[in-house]
Amino acid sequence: MENLTLKEYFRTEPSGAVNEMAAFLGITPTWLSLLIHARKRPSPQLAKKIEAATQGLVKKESLRPDIFLL
Repeated sequence: MENLTLKEYFRTEPSGAVNEMAAFLGITPTWLSLLIHARKRPSPQLAKKIEAATQGLVKKESLRPDIFLL
């Protein structure tokens, strides 16, 4: 299975996917955009939710290597 960054993941997603995922995760699209562009880091819990929401394409370890071992 591939290991994508959030930015790479959203390159292949349709328009509106950021808003849809933000709603699913319970965060704002602005916060998700900050995560996509690596300006902020997700909490460990949010990193796990993102991994699940992307069906494992974006790994929690790549989002928070300081917490989850690669």
